[in-house]
Amino acid sequence: MFQCFVGIDIAAETAVCYWQSPEGRVTNLSIQQNQKDFQVLSNSLLKVVRPAETLIVMEATGTYWLRLALFLHEQGFQLSVLNPSDFHHFALSTGQRAKTDSQDACLLADYGRSRPCKLWTPPPAICFALQQRLSLRDDLQQDKVRNHNRLHALQQNPYAERSVLQRLEQQIAHLAHEIKALEAEIQELLASQHPWSNAAQRLLSITGIGLLTAAWLLTATHNFARCATPEQAAAYAGLAPYANDSGKHKGKRFTRTGHAQLRKMLYMAAGSALRHNPPLRDFYQALVQRGKVKQLARVAVARKLLHIAWACVIKDRDFDPHFGRQIAAA
Repeated sequence: MFQCFVGIDIAAETAVCYWQSPEGRVTNLSIQQNQKDFQVLSNSLLKVVRPAETLIVMEATGTYWLRLALFLHEQGFQLSVLNPSDFHHFALSTGQRAKTDSQDACLLADYGRSRPCKLWTPPPAICFALQQRLSLRDDLQQDKVRNHNRLHALQQNPYAERSVLQRLEQQIAHLAHEIKALEAEIQELLASQHPWSNAAQRLLSITGIGLLTAAWLLTATHNFARCATPEQAAAYAGLAPYANDSGKHKGKRFTRTGHAQLRKMLYMAAGSALRHNPPLRDFYQALVQRGKVKQLARVAVARKLLHIAWACVIKDRDFDPHFGRQIAAA
């Protein structure tokens, strides 16, 4: 299908590109992260092969890759954007220990040539709008917690200066105001008209999933485009337990991999579901009665909640707590 494989190693201000033409001619090209050099790269590739027959592979390095990826996608090139962890393990498997930008670009091209790559398409603008606000809210929330801890510690100090205490209190109040404003913006975005509008309403219909969890589900999974099955969604969120057995050793199952923030939000949402969602509460109680540790039972509820979210979005229907009973009755 592809006649040319291009590897691009991304940095904050530059990018190093490597490809080999169908005739075997190798090209190394270093460009700046600007539109002029992006066009130079595009013109150079167009002299080699058609865009539809070119696979460009790069890592998702922060947000530095995004401008170039969007430009190349608009030019008609096929792209695959790798998780840095996946590429790191691939690089280790080659036995290559030295690391330079040119070597990484060459390895990225080899990755595209030797392994099946999922093609990347840019998500709608709502994804970036939600993602930026969610990320900023998390940072502000962490700052607020740190200042609360500072304030609490300082209040125990008999020599604490009142002016310092007031500054901390003002910072906490300011952070709380900004967090509330961001949450209002997220709510407004989810309620607006955009390509993910229906999915947002389906998620918010699920008892236990609130505003922030719905927003994280949409942005982290790209409206479940990254998850063909609910099992894939659970694995992506890090809620699928993995075996740890070897020979006579029977280790504990663990769920440490995956999208950490999405896993955290679903675990918190499971707590709300246990109080307000009768089917999930019954599911949890049944697990505990069978001897399951409460914390692990709550993880199972989070996984079940994710399965429900996947089904509501993919099947485009609101959550119905009596759905299973209706099927059984039928």
